[in-house]
Amino acid sequence: MPFKPFTDYLLYEKKYSELTIISYSRDLESFLGFIKTDYDMSSIDTVNYQQIRSWIVNLVESGIANRSINRKVSALNSYYKFLIKTETITANPLAKHKALKTSKKIQIPFSEQELKTVLNELQFETSFEGLRDRLIIELFYATGIRRIELIQIKMSDIDDSNKTLKVLGKRNKERIIPLIDSVVTSIQNYKNARNSLEVIQDASYLFLTKKGAKIYETLVYRIINDYFSKASAKVKRSPHILRHSFATHLLNQGANLNAVKELLGHSSLAATQVYTHNSIAELKKVYSNSHPRSKTD
Repeated sequence: MPFKPFTDYLLYEKKYSELTIISYSRDLESFLGFIKTDYDMSSIDTVNYQQIRSWIVNLVESGIANRSINRKVSALNSYYKFLIKTETITANPLAKHKALKTSKKIQIPFSEQELKTVLNELQFETSFEGLRDRLIIELFYATGIRRIELIQIKMSDIDDSNKTLKVLGKRNKERIIPLIDSVVTSIQNYKNARNSLEVIQDASYLFLTKKGAKIYETLVYRIINDYFSKASAKVKRSPHILRHSFATHLLNQGANLNAVKELLGHSSLAATQVYTHNSIAELKKVYSNSHPRSKTD
């Protein structure tokens, strides 16, 4: 593996997740394949910016979105920074590169009514899968955790006495999230059903399939999409939209931006501020309906 020293660095020093490391590796392998084909080079360590630029042009012409291309180039940039750190090269060929322009996508959260419809009006079966699916939806909305964070929850991460959940976020950063009573009840109901499974393969993990194996990403996405397709006409129905809804609804109710930042596990306030768009829209509506000067005779 030509990039093993780099991936080891990401894993052991930078504390990146396995999924992130796999993504970085794929991007580097993709660039290496391009360099081998177009320039007959066996290593990407000594390329120049023009060669990287030709790769970027190739990606654009292939129809890959600018956002995805920027992510690939970012992985490459991290690799060259590592080579400089290890004194393998003396200059980063991407030092003066400017990212491609991307349009800002405004994620539309589920409304409070849509959440109420799913959790209060839809029928969840009392089977293991029904109780599991309900808990997954409740936990996403009550905590704002990411999909991979939910999948990685272990039985030991739940503190029943203090009603808290320990979450392992990006770069293995831990945070503690309080749990509301309704979620605590749903956890207990799910645990009881979980204990009745005939076979449990991955006993340490909270969420399992009916065969007792650790739950996986596509299944989590399918659960969210299936239930919310019955209550929402939105095109995008995903775990991330539930995370967005969690943050937006908290801000709409006057929650402190810094508090929401900590709950979401963001490293900077700027990352949390993207969720204020809908909060501001809500404030404008309240203002318009409430301020004396906004009313016409």
